[in-house]
Amino acid sequence: MLLKSLLRRTLKVKCHKVQEIIETADRIEIHMDCKSRRRLRCSRCGTWARVRDRLARRHWKHVPLWGIPVDLVYRPARVDCPKCRRVTVEEIPWSQGKCRLSTGLIWLLSAMGKLLAWQVVARMYQVHWNTVKAAVQQAVAYGRQHRQIGPVLYIGIDELSRRKGHVYVTNVYDLTNKSLLWSGEGRDKETLRQFFREHGEVLKGCIQGVCCDMWQAYVEVLEQELPDAILVFDKFHLIRHLHKAVDEVRRQEAAHHRKKGITLLKGERYLFLKNPENLTDKQQQTLSFLTRFNLDITKAWLLKEEFRLVWLCETGKQAQRFLHNWFRKVGYSRLEPLKKFANMVKNHIDGILAWFETKLSNGIAEALNNTAKAISRRSRGFRTADAYSTVLMHCMGGLQLPHTMHKFL
Repeated sequence: MLLKSLLRRTLKVKCHKVQEIIETADRIEIHMDCKSRRRLRCSRCGTWARVRDRLARRHWKHVPLWGIPVDLVYRPARVDCPKCRRVTVEEIPWSQGKCRLSTGLIWLLSAMGKLLAWQVVARMYQVHWNTVKAAVQQAVAYGRQHRQIGPVLYIGIDELSRRKGHVYVTNVYDLTNKSLLWSGEGRDKETLRQFFREHGEVLKGCIQGVCCDMWQAYVEVLEQELPDAILVFDKFHLIRHLHKAVDEVRRQEAAHHRKKGITLLKGERYLFLKNPENLTDKQQQTLSFLTRFNLDITKAWLLKEEFRLVWLCETGKQAQRFLHNWFRKVGYSRLEPLKKFANMVKNHIDGILAWFETKLSNGIAEALNNTAKAISRRSRGFRTADAYSTVLMHCMGGLQLPHTMHKFL
């Protein structure tokens, strides 16, 4: 009797009853029935209607009880709906459409999918991987339907490699709430336009600043969709381009010395890329030794360290004067990789100087990217971009699940 009461409570049924509980060799079958002389809801419009007849028996997989599989067995009723003016199937409280899983099991699988890989959840509850995927998709659809996006002031846009072969997804982050707003396959113009087609009307009026790298496809779309927002180029991506230029100088000089049988710069890549305060004692001694020679890499390293001082400027005008002097020194250095970097900075000077007005960076976006990579690694990757974007929205989108009696987290 207690078990029947618990089942009625967890299933949230009022017009139905637990008729019989049968224990078989490998599972528990819970036979449900509708109460006599009760009107039932229409599955199309929710109107209460009289019962016309009953359909064939159906089975639903329910939440396991102490590791024992549980099935719900019920003969759905058909009702004469006065509003739809047709015979329809009743609205079943523990089911959604023709899904063979109960809603309690669906929300449980989706909740466990936030913490574990989908294949692990499938083995735990003895279901197929596609079943877990479908449960998570329903949870994401429910979360998006009931999602209330508040005033988003600053967003960050960054691409994330999904697998080898330059296969990317574009992620749009809310930098204020530190959550994922949207994820889509690719990193071209059409990908970002898809985001604005889905959320543009809600976000266009409140977004004040956008932070991204200097990928031209993103820049062109942002200038069209958010003309009033401040576009800031991420300083961490800028420093990465600078490090790439410095390392190119080292490679060229190392190749030049290698022809003469000199291996002076071999294995010293990170010696010139790390910040001086992060060097070990041995690395500081090596760097002090190499800077005694008139090497191109020494010039490049000094210019790199001088460029770091631009972030100490208080205003954009001071930074612009600082960069003008730095450009002149790069021109005198005759280092082609640094000249290319300087030209790139000149072409994107407005977005770089915008940092001094907003202090906006993609540091939060990079941290969330690491979370996304961890989600991919625990599942050994995803074959399709749709599955990857779904799990990212489920775990990082801040979506809410409906209240359920089955909670194991």
